[in-house]
Amino acid sequence: GSQAAEAAGGAALPLIASEVEATVAAESLPAAEAAAFALALRLRGYRFDRYRTKESAEDKPKLLRVTIATPDVAAAQAAHAPLSAIADGVFLARDLVSEPPNILYPAAMADRCRALEKLGVSVEVMGQQELEKLGFGALLGVSQGSAREPRMVVMQWKGGAEGEAPVAFIGKGVTFDTGGISIKPAAGMEDMKFDMAGAGAVIGAMSALAGRKARANVVGLVGLVENMPSHNAQRPGDVVTTASGQTVEVINTDAEGRLVLADVIWYGQHRFKPRLMVDLATLTGAIIVALGHEQAGLYCNDDTLAAQLTAAGAATGEKLWRMPLGEGYDKMLKSEIADMKNVGGRPGGSSSAACFIQRFVDVKEGYIPWAHLDIAGTAWATKDQLTTPKGATAFGVRLLDRLVAEHYESR
Repeated sequence: GSQAAEAAGGAALPLIASEVEATVAAESLPAAEAAAFALALRLRGYRFDRYRTKESAEDKPKLLRVTIATPDVAAAQAAHAPLSAIADGVFLARDLVSEPPNILYPAAMADRCRALEKLGVSVEVMGQQELEKLGFGALLGVSQGSAREPRMVVMQWKGGAEGEAPVAFIGKGVTFDTGGISIKPAAGMEDMKFDMAGAGAVIGAMSALAGRKARANVVGLVGLVENMPSHNAQRPGDVVTTASGQTVEVINTDAEGRLVLADVIWYGQHRFKPRLMVDLATLTGAIIVALGHEQAGLYCNDDTLAAQLTAAGAATGEKLWRMPLGEGYDKMLKSEIADMKNVGGRPGGSSSAACFIQRFVDVKEGYIPWAHLDIAGTAWATKDQLTTPKGATAFGVRLLDRLVAEHYESR
């Protein structure tokens, strides 16, 4: 089927990438398989080479043309059109995640979201003052140590029935994470440019959905901050008041992603009254200990949504493994001085982090399905994979697109 064709395409590219042209005609592929094969070639052929100034255009490896034999060319082209829009969304996310942190800071990342307007997405950008007015004490606490002001971007795609509640996707966008005053060790800290991969995936997914004109209402929200140590930085022990009114004792300033998500999720739920929410974040080192770089952690309050996400992950190769929530993990967040602490200690660190986020899903408003994807181990690849060259993976873009296509799009 299409998955096999996609795998074959991903495997074939290293063999043909050095060639300028190639013909694939081992057997003529049915239309859907031909389109999947073409998608895989594009995904695997990605390269972030903006800063390689010494390479001439001729030296840069690129795939100029691959001819795929298929009995029904028109059907293959029709099948490829939406896949091409998905590839564009994947590339947008990979570009964002690959950019260095001096180039891609919150305001610059918000500007890149504006490119979605030409696809028909409405894009709103909120800055420091608007976020202060909204009472985003948790997000602003993270950004206060940086000279770079924070942003929240709200992206709306209205491809569904008018007035129908949207699906909401929320992304953590820490454009660089030093850890703040709870500073990280120097070795490998350059990787923290990809601490905005959750936001990158949401932006890429909005691009994919709008690009293929998905018949669904979808809203994407991203909280963009830089976490820096400075004379103005948040201190361990500070207490902040979130947009929900709940107070948080900040024990560790490097557990900042959950503080950003707390305010954005609360805002997104109350403003848009969505039918479900999925947040994506490079949230914890603990999930890498648990699952390595093979699968992302899935936390969910709803078995149906969890099953839908797991199936979408299996279909796209962006695999999810369900992890536990529950009272025992939630109790780890008890604070002596505030409503909660922002960390629950090392044991079960990924689950207590998910429980922290869940406290900002407002069940008083009525039941809402919510899922949290901890993509810390899957956002960046240290070796080539079938359809992902080494580097930014854009994990989540195809998963979210598939979730919408399978379950939340009007037929």
